[in-house]
Amino acid sequence: MKLGIVGLPNVGKSTLFNALTAATAEAENYPFCTIEPNVGIVPVPDERLKMLAQLVKPEKVTPATIEFFDIAGLVKGASKGEGLGNKFLSHIREVQAIIHVVRCFEDPNVTHVEGKISPLNDIEIINLELMLSDLEIIENRLSKVEKLVKGDTSYKKELDLLNKLKYSINKNIPLRNLKFTPEEMDLIKNFNLLSLKPVLYVCNISEEELIDVEKNNYVKLVKQYAEKEGSQAIAISGKIESEIALLNEEEKEIFLNELGLKESGLDKLIKASYDLLGLMSFLTAGPKEVRAWTIKKGTKAPQAAGKIHSDMEKGFIRAEVINYKDLIECGSIATAKEKGLVRLEGKDYIMQDGDVVLFRFNV
Repeated sequence: MKLGIVGLPNVGKSTLFNALTAATAEAENYPFCTIEPNVGIVPVPDERLKMLAQLVKPEKVTPATIEFFDIAGLVKGASKGEGLGNKFLSHIREVQAIIHVVRCFEDPNVTHVEGKISPLNDIEIINLELMLSDLEIIENRLSKVEKLVKGDTSYKKELDLLNKLKYSINKNIPLRNLKFTPEEMDLIKNFNLLSLKPVLYVCNISEEELIDVEKNNYVKLVKQYAEKEGSQAIAISGKIESEIALLNEEEKEIFLNELGLKESGLDKLIKASYDLLGLMSFLTAGPKEVRAWTIKKGTKAPQAAGKIHSDMEKGFIRAEVINYKDLIECGSIATAKEKGLVRLEGKDYIMQDGDVVLFRFNV
């Protein structure tokens, strides 16, 4: 899974990225200090892996991972090249979803590129630049299809779709707010349109406000905005996350307890990202490796097997499946089998989050 972190300069993007990835991307108080997208691969926190490892005692444990792309601060006019905007926008096309960091804290020592704290205005600026960048792609394709349709009426559907996209952007409506048929999605998937990508708004708040987020009116506004457009919003303190990134697991747990928090911002962000993209994890457990695999909700067993190796999907015979909680309670696969808790599932089985699976296949 690839996620792009975007936002205006000085909203806390690189600070958040550093905290999430324990990386060292520059985080200076001036625009464009991050020109190339920093990339960090982050393991997905999953307590189930630790429990399975205690049970199976494998040679290694491999969590699922997320790639975070820290993309330099966009500004008004980015779609026209302001602030090297086109270069930054091209990087966002490679990701599956956008993490839009919005500044929701007051600090006279940190400048705001627009001169004032206004989260909704910040969101509108970024959304507009993404849409204008999409409009350029749509209009270029539209001019070609208008010529092609004169000699080949099979292009009529694409022409209608492109006009639908153009109309939406001209009305200042991000493309992710529209509904598309599977056929329409097939036609536009290769365009990598930015405003079509799902968005998770991350409200960057002060350390003091993290305990009682509801008092932050900026966060309320962003959450209302997100709900209205069918997106999601969460609140995170970049400063707190920076401190957590320096701690080991035991220290992290103590620190979170002292703050009265159940989970870190990273955990919250990853859960929200999985939900945003309709993802879940299934698990495999053996003497060589305990591992989590990320798949789309609704994935059938053969396609899940294909995540491990294409040969397993081609030669799929059956899946031996047990619920994670049942396995932990039984203490071993052998005991689970004796109790009849290991099921044999065929090609039509739809995978469930937390399934522990052994795939049988024939090459």
